[in-house]
Amino acid sequence: MNPFSYARPQQVDEAIRLFQPDSRYIAGGTNLLDLMKENVERPTQLIDITRLPLRGIEETAEGGLLIGALVSNSDLAWHPAVEERYPLLSQAILAGASAQLRNMASTGGNLLQRTRCYYFYDSTTPCNKREPGSGCGAREGLNRMHAILGHSEHCIAVHPSDMCIALAALNATVHVQGPQGERRLPMSGFHRLPGDHPERDNNLLDGELITAVELPAEDYSSHSAYLKVRDRASYAFAIVSVAAALDFDGDTIRSARLALGGVAHKPWRDPQAEAALVGKKADESAFDAAADILLHGAVGFDHNTFKIDLARRAIVRALSDSAKGAAR
Repeated sequence: MNPFSYARPQQVDEAIRLFQPDSRYIAGGTNLLDLMKENVERPTQLIDITRLPLRGIEETAEGGLLIGALVSNSDLAWHPAVEERYPLLSQAILAGASAQLRNMASTGGNLLQRTRCYYFYDSTTPCNKREPGSGCGAREGLNRMHAILGHSEHCIAVHPSDMCIALAALNATVHVQGPQGERRLPMSGFHRLPGDHPERDNNLLDGELITAVELPAEDYSSHSAYLKVRDRASYAFAIVSVAAALDFDGDTIRSARLALGGVAHKPWRDPQAEAALVGKKADESAFDAAADILLHGAVGFDHNTFKIDLARRAIVRALSDSAKGAAR
């Protein structure tokens, strides 16, 4: 681990002023510290933001929920308003990591998780995400956990978060503040596909700090489900995950939300797949059709082509579970 300086500001403006090109904000540190130990991240300054006033959870004027960036994953998952109004988010958080990590991990930090690709973590192997222009070891290597959607010739890594898949399905908005002021990014535009710049995971500008995540007032509390397919039942990243939410008008689907995890460089959504469910009965035929649209263009590699069929079956299962009613 390289030497670094350390600062502990008290206010958001102070934290932003302290930021330099090689600085990193740190809260729980559940991902950043691992990356520093492996010499993947080599910041010259850590800016500890744990004393900033960003721990609140409050209702917005529009009836949604505003979640401070420093709210821990545990506090968020078990918050009464989240359990009651956004059970999909609670389910997704509790499907991730371990209880100890959830106690430390922050809402903002979860959005900034970096891929768990083996080649990204191993500094002896080529990785365009870690060292642009060096190549992608995963394309011809061990790629069982890698992307089947949205990948490029430069990178086939996947986004690791469970929470972000639910936030994407719920149409969350990310509040950020930086040297140029405040702005809001929809979850659909927060993370990036690799393209020609796989080293960039998201669309934050230099020095910008996540201050909050906002959930809209849309009500999918009665019919939602988070399904995570993984190698073991505890503390494992998703091979495929699905966040599904439905709203009904009688026995007909009025609106739908659907997002995939473990398959792409960002939470994967396609509005056409959701639109295809509107006006349909909640049956396997409608769910199969939505899965076909969501997985359109999926391409696997030597060890992960099985994920295409697995994802299709997971989508149908998650939508079926959602139609039956949200698990509490």
